[in-house]
Amino acid sequence: MKLPVIKHLTQFIEDNDEDYIIETIETLEALTEVPSLKDEELDVIGELISNMYGAVEVNKMIKDGTPKKEALNTFMSRVLGSIDK
Repeated sequence: MKLPVIKHLTQFIEDNDEDYIIETIETLEALTEVPSLKDEELDVIGELISNMYGAVEVNKMIKDGTPKKEALNTFMSRVLGSIDK
């Protein structure tokens, strides 16, 4: 996951609507079922999906009243904390 990408997607959600991201995630998930995709292509799609889910999660925290910067930092801390375990 990349914080700048999640931050950009979070701004996109604020400017537009979360539904665009949800529908894109669903489309990308459907694409992962194409049998001819190479591992590198699946890795890229997986990274995009992860960043989009991250942005949706950050957006949820913002809606719950967490300031944007704090929501981004909290999310990334959680991600890094789960990697370290």
